[in-house]
Amino acid sequence: MPRFVVQEHHATHLHYDFRLEVSGVLKSWAIPKGPSMNPADKRLAIQVEDHALKYGSFEGTIPEGQYGAGRVVIWDAGKYEPLEDAETGLKKGSFAFCLYGDRLSGEFALVRIKKSTTGKEWLLIKQKETVG
Repeated sequence: MPRFVVQEHHATHLHYDFRLEVSGVLKSWAIPKGPSMNPADKRLAIQVEDHALKYGSFEGTIPEGQYGAGRVVIWDAGKYEPLEDAETGLKKGSFAFCLYGDRLSGEFALVRIKKSTTGKEWLLIKQKETVG
């Protein structure tokens, strides 16, 4: 199973970097308020550049003067199971997956905001769990 990581990033503004391993890179989104386990919360997730896989284990301080300067801490990490082909889902603007982390677990979806002017604004949504 591919990996995911959420890094708490104390840059100019505190945000959370949500990263999914897809096709040899970490597809990445900045989530200003952080991910939520509440299906009623639809968290803004702004897609940023892909990162190398090795960045998924990074914790430390990015020095002043460098892009993203500030402290980075791994907030959650684990494996994830795509519920559809990741590249196809991301291309069409809706991708469902199941996370297996310490803080985040269960089904989630990334959905591109239709009225986005840049195409980089998504929502990260926890799916309601079905019983039985």
